[in-house]
Amino acid sequence: MTYKIASKTLGWLLFGGGIVGWFSSFTLTVDKIKLLEDPNYISSCNVNSILACGNIVKTSQASIFGFPNSLIGVSSFPILALIGVYILLNGHVFKWMLQIIAIVSGLATVFVSWLAFQSIYVIEILCPYCIVVWGMTVPIFFLTTRDLLKASRNSTLRMLVPFTGFLTLGWFLVVATAIGLQFLI
Repeated sequence: MTYKIASKTLGWLLFGGGIVGWFSSFTLTVDKIKLLEDPNYISSCNVNSILACGNIVKTSQASIFGFPNSLIGVSSFPILALIGVYILLNGHVFKWMLQIIAIVSGLATVFVSWLAFQSIYVIEILCPYCIVVWGMTVPIFFLTTRDLLKASRNSTLRMLVPFTGFLTLGWFLVVATAIGLQFLI
């Protein structure tokens, strides 16, 4: 029996999130290159002392694996966008493909959560493009997980479907609250 695992909603999120995430990652990569060429370069999103991408890309956290973190987004978001287009064109996505997306985006969610903590509490600067990448990564993980849970043969796992939305919202509320408490109060 063949049935559709990936929803149209996931297709749209992968497509739109892939494009927006790629653009943000690409912009951060360009800023990093320009800063390497000219240490006095002022990033396109340096708004003030709190909102400053250029100051973030100079930190060790911005190159945790020995290369700019933004290169991960530049290379992975287009793949997600293409998979999203494939889903929207009614292509058959195998369960293992969604499992790989869920595992990788789950690891990415842990990573961007750590980066959010570093940005908010350690570096004490926010990068608007980084926040956009965080905002694309987390829903991709939870929505992919939701579609996998919906297709599960295990009724207990299927009961967890509504919680994926709450967890996504919860993540955003925690990060927004942390930003508010750190920078606005």
